[in-house]
Amino acid sequence: MYKISLITGDGIGPELSESALQILNAVHDRLDVKFQIESIMAGDAALAKYGNALPKSTIDVIRKSDACMKAPVGESAADVIVALRRMLNLYANIRPAKSYPYMHALKDDIDLVIVRENTEDLYTGQEFELSGAAVAFRIISENASKKIAKYAFETAIQRNGKKTVTCVHKSNVMRKTDGLFSRVCSQIAKDYPQIKFEQMYVDACAMNLIRKPESFDVIVTTNLFGDILSDEAAEVVGGLGMAPAANIGDDFALFEPVHGAAFDIAGKGIANPSSFILSAKMMLDWLGKKHNDKKCMYAADKLESAVYGVVKKGVKTQDIGGNKSTMEFTKEILSLLTYI
Repeated sequence: MYKISLITGDGIGPELSESALQILNAVHDRLDVKFQIESIMAGDAALAKYGNALPKSTIDVIRKSDACMKAPVGESAADVIVALRRMLNLYANIRPAKSYPYMHALKDDIDLVIVRENTEDLYTGQEFELSGAAVAFRIISENASKKIAKYAFETAIQRNGKKTVTCVHKSNVMRKTDGLFSRVCSQIAKDYPQIKFEQMYVDACAMNLIRKPESFDVIVTTNLFGDILSDEAAEVVGGLGMAPAANIGDDFALFEPVHGAAFDIAGKGIANPSSFILSAKMMLDWLGKKHNDKKCMYAADKLESAVYGVVKKGVKTQDIGGNKSTMEFTKEILSLLTYI
Protein backbone atom coordinates (compact mmCIF):
# COMPACT_ATOMS: atom_id res chain seq x y z
CA MET A 1 0.00 0.00 0.00
CA TYR A 2 1.30 3.43 -0.99
CA LYS A 3 1.09 6.34 1.44
CA ILE A 4 0.10 9.48 -0.44
CA SER A 5 0.14 12.96 1.09
CA LEU A 6 -2.38 15.34 -0.51
CA ILE A 7 -2.02 19.11 -0.17
CA THR A 8 -5.57 20.30 -0.75
CA GLY A 9 -4.54 23.85 -1.65
CA ASP A 10 -6.38 27.14 -2.05
CA GLY A 11 -8.96 28.54 -4.44
CA ILE A 12 -10.09 25.69 -6.69
CA GLY A 13 -7.59 23.40 -4.94
CA PRO A 14 -10.11 21.67 -2.64
CA GLU A 15 -12.44 20.99 -5.61
CA LEU A 16 -9.61 19.47 -7.64
CA SER A 17 -8.49 17.48 -4.60
CA GLU A 18 -11.96 15.97 -4.24
CA SER A 19 -11.87 14.99 -7.91
CA ALA A 20 -8.43 13.42 -7.52
CA LEU A 21 -9.56 11.55 -4.39
CA GLN A 22 -12.47 10.01 -6.28
CA ILE A 23 -10.16 8.97 -9.10
CA LEU A 24 -7.56 7.44 -6.77
CA ASN A 25 -10.26 5.64 -4.80
CA ALA A 26 -11.50 4.13 -8.05
CA VAL A 27 -7.96 3.05 -8.95
CA HIS A 28 -7.70 1.53 -5.46
CA ASP A 29 -10.99 -0.39 -5.82
CA ARG A 30 -11.01 -1.31 -9.51
CA LEU A 31 -7.38 -1.54 -10.59
CA ASP A 32 -5.98 -3.00 -7.37
CA VAL A 33 -3.41 -0.29 -6.61
CA LYS A 34 -3.81 0.34 -2.91
CA PHE A 35 -3.48 3.80 -1.35
CA GLN A 36 -3.58 5.37 2.07
CA ILE A 37 -4.22 9.07 1.42
CA GLU A 38 -3.75 11.79 4.05
CA SER A 39 -5.01 15.30 3.32
CA ILE A 40 -2.86 18.14 4.63
CA MET A 41 -2.74 21.95 4.48
CA ALA A 42 -0.23 24.28 2.86
CA GLY A 43 -0.56 27.67 1.24
CA ASP A 44 -2.74 30.67 2.06
CA ALA A 45 -5.20 28.73 4.22
CA ALA A 46 -2.36 27.22 6.25
CA LEU A 47 -0.75 30.64 6.60
CA ALA A 48 -3.99 32.07 7.97
CA LYS A 49 -4.53 29.18 10.37
CA TYR A 50 -1.00 28.40 11.54
CA GLY A 51 0.98 31.52 10.65
CA ASN A 52 3.09 29.41 8.27
CA ALA A 53 2.34 28.52 4.66
CA LEU A 54 4.24 25.25 5.09
CA PRO A 55 3.68 24.01 8.67
CA LYS A 56 6.02 21.47 10.24
CA SER A 57 3.12 19.03 10.62
CA THR A 58 2.60 19.14 6.85
CA ILE A 59 6.30 18.57 6.17
CA ASP A 60 6.31 15.61 8.58
CA VAL A 61 3.41 13.92 6.74
CA ILE A 62 5.06 14.52 3.37
CA ARG A 63 8.36 13.03 4.52
CA LYS A 64 6.59 9.86 5.73
CA SER A 65 4.70 9.37 2.46
CA ASP A 66 5.72 7.55 -0.71
CA ALA A 67 4.68 10.49 -2.89
CA CYS A 68 2.88 13.80 -2.61
CA MET A 69 0.11 15.36 -4.67
CA LYS A 70 -0.29 19.12 -4.39
CA ALA A 71 -3.32 21.07 -5.51
CA PRO A 72 -2.67 24.70 -6.51
CA VAL A 73 -2.05 27.18 -3.72
CA GLY A 74 -2.44 30.96 -3.69
CA GLU A 75 -0.16 33.92 -3.07
CA SER A 76 2.13 31.90 -0.80
CA ALA A 77 2.97 29.43 -3.59
CA ALA A 78 6.69 30.23 -3.55
CA ASP A 79 6.81 29.53 0.19
CA VAL A 80 5.34 26.10 -0.49
CA ILE A 81 6.48 24.59 -3.76
CA VAL A 82 9.87 26.29 -4.11
CA ALA A 83 10.65 25.40 -0.50
CA LEU A 84 9.62 21.76 -0.98
CA ARG A 85 11.62 21.41 -4.19
CA ARG A 86 14.79 22.52 -2.43
CA MET A 87 14.04 20.79 0.89
CA LEU A 88 13.42 17.40 -0.77
CA ASN A 89 15.96 17.92 -3.59
CA LEU A 90 13.33 17.48 -6.26
CA TYR A 91 15.79 18.48 -8.95
CA ALA A 92 13.77 17.53 -12.04
CA ASN A 93 10.59 19.35 -13.02
CA ILE A 94 8.80 17.35 -15.70
CA ARG A 95 6.04 19.00 -17.74
CA PRO A 96 4.49 17.09 -20.65
CA ALA A 97 2.56 18.93 -23.36
CA LYS A 98 0.34 16.73 -25.51
CA SER A 99 -2.47 17.33 -27.98
CA TYR A 100 -5.91 16.15 -26.83
CA PRO A 101 -9.09 16.17 -28.95
CA TYR A 102 -11.28 19.30 -28.85
CA MET A 103 -8.76 21.20 -26.73
CA HIS A 104 -7.75 23.69 -29.43
CA ALA A 105 -4.14 22.57 -29.74
CA LEU A 106 -2.17 24.31 -32.49
CA LYS A 107 -1.38 20.92 -34.03
CA ASP A 108 -2.93 17.47 -33.58
CA ASP A 109 0.39 15.64 -33.22
CA ILE A 110 2.15 17.49 -30.39
CA ASP A 111 3.77 15.21 -27.81
CA LEU A 112 6.70 16.80 -26.03
CA VAL A 113 8.07 17.05 -22.51
CA ILE A 114 10.06 19.82 -20.88
CA VAL A 115 12.68 18.63 -18.40
CA ARG A 116 13.55 21.63 -16.24
CA GLU A 117 16.27 21.94 -13.63
CA ASN A 118 14.33 22.64 -10.46
CA THR A 119 16.64 23.75 -7.63
CA GLU A 120 18.83 26.64 -8.72
CA ASP A 121 19.07 29.48 -11.30
CA LEU A 122 17.44 32.78 -10.26
CA TYR A 123 14.87 30.84 -8.24
CA THR A 124 17.21 30.46 -5.29
CA GLY A 125 15.86 33.89 -4.36
CA GLN A 126 19.27 35.38 -3.59
CA GLU A 127 18.46 39.04 -4.24
CA PHE A 128 19.35 42.34 -2.65
CA GLU A 129 19.14 46.07 -3.26
CA LEU A 130 22.20 48.26 -3.42
CA SER A 131 22.48 51.98 -4.23
CA GLY A 132 19.29 52.23 -6.21
CA ALA A 133 19.76 48.88 -8.01
CA ALA A 134 18.33 45.42 -7.43
CA VAL A 135 20.67 42.46 -7.91
CA ALA A 136 19.88 38.74 -8.23
CA PHE A 137 22.37 35.89 -8.23
CA ARG A 138 21.93 33.34 -11.03
CA ILE A 139 23.48 30.05 -9.98
CA ILE A 140 24.04 27.29 -12.54
CA SER A 141 26.21 24.46 -11.22
CA GLU A 142 27.96 21.66 -13.06
CA ASN A 143 26.51 19.02 -10.73
CA ALA A 144 22.88 20.11 -11.14
CA SER A 145 23.33 20.50 -14.89
CA LYS A 146 24.70 16.97 -15.17
CA LYS A 147 21.81 15.49 -13.21
CA ILE A 148 19.13 17.21 -15.26
CA ALA A 149 20.84 16.43 -18.54
CA LYS A 150 21.04 12.73 -17.66
CA TYR A 151 17.39 12.77 -16.66
CA ALA A 152 16.46 14.30 -20.00
CA PHE A 153 18.33 11.69 -22.02
CA GLU A 154 16.89 8.84 -19.96
CA THR A 155 13.44 10.33 -20.55
CA ALA A 156 14.06 10.41 -24.30
CA ILE A 157 15.03 6.72 -24.23
CA GLN A 158 11.83 5.74 -22.40
CA ARG A 159 9.45 7.76 -24.59
CA ASN A 160 7.90 6.69 -27.85
CA GLY A 161 9.03 9.94 -29.37
CA LYS A 162 11.59 11.21 -31.83
CA LYS A 163 14.52 10.22 -29.59
CA THR A 164 15.70 13.81 -29.57
CA VAL A 165 16.93 16.05 -26.75
CA THR A 166 16.98 19.80 -27.34
CA CYS A 167 19.15 21.78 -24.93
CA VAL A 168 17.71 25.29 -24.54
CA HIS A 169 19.79 28.19 -23.20
CA LYS A 170 21.09 31.68 -24.02
CA SER A 171 24.82 31.10 -23.99
CA ASN A 172 25.50 33.76 -26.61
CA VAL A 173 24.63 36.37 -23.96
CA MET A 174 25.07 34.61 -20.60
CA ARG A 175 28.36 33.00 -21.54
CA LYS A 176 29.34 31.78 -18.09
CA THR A 177 26.09 30.41 -16.67
CA ASP A 178 24.35 29.19 -19.81
CA GLY A 179 27.73 28.42 -21.34
CA LEU A 180 28.30 25.93 -18.53
CA PHE A 181 24.82 24.43 -18.95
CA SER A 182 25.30 24.04 -22.71
CA ARG A 183 28.75 22.52 -22.29
CA VAL A 184 27.60 19.98 -19.68
CA CYS A 185 24.61 18.89 -21.78
CA SER A 186 26.93 18.41 -24.76
CA GLN A 187 29.23 16.24 -22.67
CA ILE A 188 26.38 14.09 -21.37
CA ALA A 189 25.05 13.69 -24.93
CA LYS A 190 28.18 11.70 -25.82
CA ASP A 191 27.01 8.96 -23.45
CA TYR A 192 23.75 8.60 -25.40
CA PRO A 193 24.70 8.11 -29.07
CA GLN A 194 21.25 6.63 -29.79
CA ILE A 195 19.63 10.00 -28.98
CA LYS A 196 19.82 12.93 -31.38
CA PHE A 197 21.13 16.03 -29.59
CA GLU A 198 20.54 19.60 -30.63
CA GLN A 199 20.90 23.04 -29.06
CA MET A 200 18.64 26.06 -29.38
CA TYR A 201 18.58 29.56 -27.97
CA VAL A 202 15.60 30.19 -25.72
CA ASP A 203 14.10 32.91 -27.92
CA ALA A 204 14.27 30.60 -30.95
CA CYS A 205 12.71 27.81 -28.89
CA ALA A 206 9.85 30.08 -27.83
CA MET A 207 9.21 30.90 -31.48
CA ASN A 208 9.43 27.28 -32.64
CA LEU A 209 7.01 26.11 -29.94
CA ILE A 210 4.45 28.21 -31.80
CA ARG A 211 5.70 27.63 -35.33
CA LYS A 212 6.38 23.88 -35.26
CA PRO A 213 5.63 22.39 -31.82
CA GLU A 214 5.29 18.90 -33.29
CA SER A 215 9.05 18.88 -34.02
CA PHE A 216 10.04 18.69 -30.33
CA ASP A 217 10.50 15.58 -28.23
CA VAL A 218 12.42 16.33 -25.00
CA ILE A 219 13.49 19.86 -24.10
CA VAL A 220 16.05 20.24 -21.31
CA THR A 221 16.64 23.67 -19.84
CA THR A 222 17.33 25.77 -16.78
CA ASN A 223 14.83 26.71 -14.09
CA LEU A 224 13.59 30.13 -15.23
CA PHE A 225 13.50 29.31 -18.94
CA GLY A 226 11.77 26.02 -18.20
CA ASP A 227 9.10 27.74 -16.13
CA ILE A 228 8.28 30.14 -18.98
CA LEU A 229 8.50 27.64 -21.84
CA SER A 230 6.36 25.03 -20.09
CA ASP A 231 3.50 27.50 -19.67
CA GLU A 232 3.83 28.41 -23.33
CA ALA A 233 3.82 24.74 -24.30
CA ALA A 234 0.69 24.19 -22.21
CA GLU A 235 -1.10 26.97 -24.07
CA VAL A 236 0.05 25.51 -27.39
CA VAL A 237 -1.85 22.30 -26.59
CA GLY A 238 -4.98 24.05 -25.39
CA GLY A 239 -4.32 25.61 -22.00
CA LEU A 240 -3.08 25.01 -18.49
CA GLY A 241 -6.11 22.88 -17.66
CA MET A 242 -4.51 19.95 -19.49
CA ALA A 243 -1.00 20.49 -18.10
CA PRO A 244 0.29 18.14 -15.37
CA ALA A 245 3.70 18.39 -13.72
CA ALA A 246 6.04 16.32 -11.62
CA ASN A 247 8.84 17.38 -9.28
CA ILE A 248 11.17 14.40 -9.03
CA GLY A 249 14.21 13.60 -6.93
CA ASP A 250 16.24 10.44 -6.42
CA ASP A 251 13.88 9.00 -3.79
CA PHE A 252 10.76 11.16 -3.68
CA ALA A 253 8.40 13.00 -6.01
CA LEU A 254 5.63 15.59 -5.82
CA PHE A 255 2.92 15.95 -8.47
CA GLU A 256 0.84 19.03 -9.23
CA PRO A 257 -1.12 20.84 -11.94
CA VAL A 258 0.79 23.61 -13.69
CA HIS A 259 -1.96 26.20 -13.24
CA GLY A 260 -2.73 28.38 -10.23
CA ALA A 261 -5.54 28.55 -7.68
CA ALA A 262 -8.00 30.46 -9.94
CA PHE A 263 -9.73 32.32 -7.12
CA ASP A 264 -12.14 33.91 -9.62
CA ILE A 265 -13.94 30.59 -10.13
CA ALA A 266 -13.29 29.01 -6.73
CA GLY A 267 -16.33 27.42 -5.11
CA LYS A 268 -18.33 27.34 -8.35
CA GLY A 269 -17.52 23.70 -9.10
CA ILE A 270 -16.71 24.41 -12.75
CA ALA A 271 -12.91 23.98 -12.89
CA ASN A 272 -11.34 21.48 -15.28
CA PRO A 273 -9.67 18.81 -13.10
CA SER A 274 -7.76 17.19 -15.99
CA SER A 275 -4.35 18.62 -15.10
CA PHE A 276 -4.57 17.24 -11.55
CA ILE A 277 -5.91 13.90 -12.77
CA LEU A 278 -3.10 13.66 -15.32
CA SER A 279 -0.69 14.54 -12.49
CA ALA A 280 -2.09 11.49 -10.67
CA LYS A 281 -1.35 9.51 -13.82
CA MET A 282 2.27 10.71 -13.66
CA MET A 283 2.41 9.69 -9.99
CA LEU A 284 1.18 6.20 -10.80
CA ASP A 285 3.75 5.89 -13.56
CA TRP A 286 6.57 7.07 -11.27
CA LEU A 287 5.54 4.73 -8.44
CA GLY A 288 5.29 1.87 -10.90
CA LYS A 289 8.78 2.39 -12.27
CA LYS A 290 10.32 3.05 -8.86
CA HIS A 291 8.84 -0.09 -7.30
CA ASN A 292 8.67 -2.22 -10.44
CA ASP A 293 4.90 -2.33 -9.90
CA LYS A 294 3.21 -3.39 -13.13
CA LYS A 295 -0.24 -2.78 -11.66
CA CYS A 296 0.71 0.84 -11.06
CA MET A 297 2.01 1.31 -14.60
CA TYR A 298 -1.11 -0.37 -15.99
CA ALA A 299 -3.30 1.95 -13.92
CA ALA A 300 -1.36 4.98 -15.20
CA ASP A 301 -2.00 3.98 -18.82
CA LYS A 302 -5.68 3.30 -18.16
CA LEU A 303 -6.20 6.59 -16.37
CA GLU A 304 -4.72 8.56 -19.25
CA SER A 305 -6.84 6.54 -21.68
CA ALA A 306 -9.92 7.43 -19.65
CA VAL A 307 -9.12 11.16 -19.79
CA TYR A 308 -8.50 10.88 -23.53
CA GLY A 309 -11.74 9.00 -24.00
CA VAL A 310 -13.76 11.65 -22.19
CA VAL A 311 -12.32 14.65 -24.03
CA LYS A 312 -12.57 12.78 -27.34
CA LYS A 313 -16.35 12.79 -26.82
CA GLY A 314 -16.20 16.58 -26.59
CA VAL A 315 -16.94 16.61 -22.86
CA LYS A 316 -15.70 19.81 -21.20
CA THR A 317 -16.12 21.69 -17.95
CA GLN A 318 -17.78 25.08 -17.90
CA ASP A 319 -14.54 27.03 -17.39
CA ILE A 320 -13.36 25.99 -20.87
CA GLY A 321 -16.63 26.38 -22.73
CA GLY A 322 -18.38 23.12 -21.86
CA ASN A 323 -21.44 22.38 -19.76
CA LYS A 324 -20.08 19.98 -17.15
CA SER A 325 -19.23 20.69 -13.55
CA THR A 326 -15.96 19.49 -12.04
CA MET A 327 -17.66 16.49 -10.44
CA GLU A 328 -19.72 15.66 -13.54
CA PHE A 329 -16.52 15.63 -15.59
CA THR A 330 -14.88 13.43 -12.95
CA LYS A 331 -17.83 11.01 -13.10
CA GLU A 332 -17.36 10.76 -16.87
CA ILE A 333 -13.80 9.59 -16.28
CA LEU A 334 -14.92 7.21 -13.56
CA SER A 335 -17.44 5.68 -15.93
CA LEU A 336 -14.65 4.74 -18.31
CA LEU A 337 -12.47 3.40 -15.54
CA THR A 338 -15.40 1.17 -14.56
CA TYR A 339 -15.23 -0.73 -17.83
CA ILE A 340 -11.48 -1.05 -18.15
